Amino acid sequence: MSTEIPLKDVRNIGIIAHIDAGKTTTTERILFYTGTIHKMGNIDDGNTTMDFMEQEQERGITITAASTTCFWHNNRINIIDTPGHVDFTIEVERSLKVLDGAVVVLCGCSGVQPQTETVWRQADRYNVPRIAFVNKIDRLGADFDRVLGEIHDRLGANAAAIQFPDGTENEFKGIVDIVEEKYIQYKDDQGLEYERIPVPDNLKEKLQNYRHALLERLADADDEVMQRFLDEKTMTPSELKAAIRRAVVQGKFLPVLVGTSLRNKGVQMVLDAVSDFLPSPLDVPPITGIVPKTGEHTERPTSPDAPLAALAFKIASDPYVGKLFYTRIYSGRIISGDTIYNSTRGVKERVSKIVLMHANKQEIIAKAEAGEIVALVGLKETKSGDTICAENAPLAIESMRIPEPVVSMAIEPKTKADQDKLGMVMRKFLDEDPSLRVQYNHETAQTIISGMGELHLEIIIDRMKREHALETKIGRPEVAYKETITQKATGIEGKFISQSGGRGQYGHCVIDVQPAEEKGKGINFINKIKGGAIPREFISAVEKGVREGALNGILAGYPVIDFDVTLVDGSYHDVDSSELAFQLAAKYALKEALARGKSVFLEPVMDLECVVPEDYMGSVIGDLNTRRAKIVSLGNRGKLKTTRCEVPLAEMFNYANALRSLTQGRASFSMEPAFYAQVPHHIAEKIIGARAEAAAHKK
Repeated sequence: MSTEIPLKDVRNIGIIAHIDAGKTTTTERILFYTGTIHKMGNIDDGNTTMDFMEQEQERGITITAASTTCFWHNNRINIIDTPGHVDFTIEVERSLKVLDGAVVVLCGCSGVQPQTETVWRQADRYNVPRIAFVNKIDRLGADFDRVLGEIHDRLGANAAAIQFPDGTENEFKGIVDIVEEKYIQYKDDQGLEYERIPVPDNLKEKLQNYRHALLERLADADDEVMQRFLDEKTMTPSELKAAIRRAVVQGKFLPVLVGTSLRNKGVQMVLDAVSDFLPSPLDVPPITGIVPKTGEHTERPTSPDAPLAALAFKIASDPYVGKLFYTRIYSGRIISGDTIYNSTRGVKERVSKIVLMHANKQEIIAKAEAGEIVALVGLKETKSGDTICAENAPLAIESMRIPEPVVSMAIEPKTKADQDKLGMVMRKFLDEDPSLRVQYNHETAQTIISGMGELHLEIIIDRMKREHALETKIGRPEVAYKETITQKATGIEGKFISQSGGRGQYGHCVIDVQPAEEKGKGINFINKIKGGAIPREFISAVEKGVREGALNGILAGYPVIDFDVTLVDGSYHDVDSSELAFQLAAKYALKEALARGKSVFLEPVMDLECVVPEDYMGSVIGDLNTRRAKIVSLGNRGKLKTTRCEVPLAEMFNYANALRSLTQGRASFSMEPAFYAQVPHHIAEKIIGARAEAAAHKK
């Protein structure tokens, strides 16, 4: 398969969007029109190809990023359908890390929503070229021009339509291709037969206005178009397509398409745009990484003849073959039976099988080369985000950014006999999902799992029951609070001296702490020891002690974040000093520093958007005010009112039911983590009291 399709004709793309914009339906239609499947599934019937998990089919949402391969006009397209729900944002993050391009799906009614902005920022971070597809143009309240305006205003994209709809809502009849200046008319309900005919007279003026806007926007991104635009020279469709491709590949332009996936209109044009405008693996910059031993930066060309460099971006369990390691190969090739090197872990691994994924079905292949996305079988030590390379040319590719969990809950097996099983199942889930955290709270003797939201943890519990027959008892979801310091504390001493016959223990360090200038970066450790006051081999022990000490703050045992620690002085004993002694000394020093640095609570604040009928707006805003919400903006979306606000997560549990009863089920909302902010004093006191009570109750 690798040799059949040249690399320039391969497209590795993702389908990204807000929840419910129509990603999975669009992917389903793509698979149907490319001949990969022969019957179109439907979300409501729970029979789509990409949503193959039971929970996905029952809830009608995508939970894991599924991968598949299809062919369109001599192009091989590897597609990853990603979730839209904020709780599974890690799936989008790791998919974008390995993709060359993306299709952003927007709802013709709702336009740009909060999660659209999140996936857009994620795509920006990995410099992924994009095209946009405005879906559901036949729905009540759909407005193509309004969505186009929101793409400019809220995403800040240099976007222009390359198609526009002939009518919207029930009046939607066909699509006008602005580049080819043709009218696309569908002949059947399945969308298989369509023809390109001349544009009707009543749409010609509209076409010229859209074409002018397209050239204007494209001129901002491409010098050649700018020159032609200024000289008022016409451009042929093929010249215009070439210019759009250049601008898209450089990330300077976003072409916008339109259609309705559920009614089977406009999807073939999306496939044409993927082939025409999105980059092949040869068009994107070579992958860069660090040589593990020297720390120097290096890059690998996208070529099967270069040394192997690949990233294992996702791990999934299969009941028949065991673990599947989804891998993007950037350079070199992997042949079934090869021994490869995991540079992240420093271990050799053997590839027993290579499979090409079609959602949850597999096709075994003998080899895979640069530019491909495949699943490897047989690896033992590899984890999500690890680099796989040739042992004689090691390389470490920058791993993914893992978001911080915001919700925690206590979990325990229903029977004592299942205690070991819980540990084993948890290890499996941790391998698969880097955004999940598990820790044991010694104060309350509970296992705490933390994730990206209530739904995230709910799905984990449900999977334990279905896939592993493990029944569990769970506590109420709790907010993942943090602690941090608010002022500088200098010259804090930490000592650990123990003399109990025989060899003693001696560790002594002096640290300064201060709040970090840049939030969200964790703990920054700076070593300023001069003249060997503490030997080099013990400095890492001091850092380890600080990091371990920061796992439990002094207020209520929550992790401490966002502070700088500077090791300024200390002393040691020739015989009695040890790593353990310095670790403990650092812990004592940090505890004192947190007290002097006026430690405070932080809580996750969510970005919330509500879309509400006008009659209920007052009730909704009144309710939000009782939840400590800070209104950021109010707006209109057709006949509906929108409100955007920042609200503490602690106040938002079970909000769906509250909003439903306030608005007779006519409002909708979406919410995602925004930042951590200080908890008001009176609420902080309640949290400390509740934690103390829980610990006493357990004892």
